[in-house]
Amino acid sequence: MHSRLVDRTPVVPADQLTAQMVPPAMFDEVSFASYIPDPNEPSQAVAVAKAEEFAQKVAKIRGGGRRGLFGKKAPATGAGLYLDGGFGVGKTHLLASIYHSSPSPKAFGTFVELTHVVGALGFNQAVEQLSNHSVLCIDEFELDDPGDTMLVSRLLAELSQRGVSIVATSNTLPGQLGEGRFAAQDFLREIKKLGSIFETLRVDGPDYRHRDLPPAPDPIPSDELHELADTVDGATLDSFDELCRHLGTLHPSRYKKLVEGVTAVYLDGVHAAPDQSVALRLVVLADRLYDESIPVTVSGAKLDEIFTPEMLAGGYKKKYLRATSRLLALSRFEVTAS
Repeated sequence: MHSRLVDRTPVVPADQLTAQMVPPAMFDEVSFASYIPDPNEPSQAVAVAKAEEFAQKVAKIRGGGRRGLFGKKAPATGAGLYLDGGFGVGKTHLLASIYHSSPSPKAFGTFVELTHVVGALGFNQAVEQLSNHSVLCIDEFELDDPGDTMLVSRLLAELSQRGVSIVATSNTLPGQLGEGRFAAQDFLREIKKLGSIFETLRVDGPDYRHRDLPPAPDPIPSDELHELADTVDGATLDSFDELCRHLGTLHPSRYKKLVEGVTAVYLDGVHAAPDQSVALRLVVLADRLYDESIPVTVSGAKLDEIFTPEMLAGGYKKKYLRATSRLLALSRFEVTAS
């Protein structure tokens, strides 16, 4: 029998927020060796080599240090690496490989997750909890919110001075390489204190999530959706409107806990998001579902119709395209009936 996400009200204690900053389960076993570069995209092989070299540098920095005044050992400044590229070219694979190769303690999270952690803990406590880490891995660094960008920029400057190395990735729209380079330069300019230590690498290639794949499945009738949900152990079935309202009652840092243990998500009556705030919450939910490889099946509108043309033409375009790419991938996952 299915349950409902709207009946869940997860709580994440503040002291567990940084502890849960680890790569998604799908990246538990990845390594530099398991990344297979596309022979038609030479930037990928270069990125693997540079990422592996960076991981070695992280270990050396955290294990070393320099002598300060009165012979007291002071931490070396952290190193920086920035991987810029399109959707689905393996940047997260490389980011997780750096994480796995670095000494503990260490942290991994998306830009959005990091802003949520800082918001929940407060700036000073976030700095204290992360300052003993060897590396902070930030997936999908974004420049669409000046306030968040400045907050994280200040955080990274503080952590770097304490010897924490920083590696970040960003998504660039496929085929718009100029925009990608501009985003990277914005990032470096925004973080003036860190700009001199960041090495920027471009990773090119097509989105692997959609290589040689058929179109996403069409929505199914509502009664069939209900029947399917009842055949899958651990599945949830929710009204799309009710779920959107429920998401508004939870801090986004709880969304990971919200979908914990869920085997499949069924959404009834999907339609375009009514406004930007709902759409942005759905982006975070899509990320958490993708992190846990949870299949998504819907009735109503198609998953690529959740974000309206007006939304896709606005400042959050990259967020919405990434979420759509991930939802379409999840819609193709096979669901095992009980």
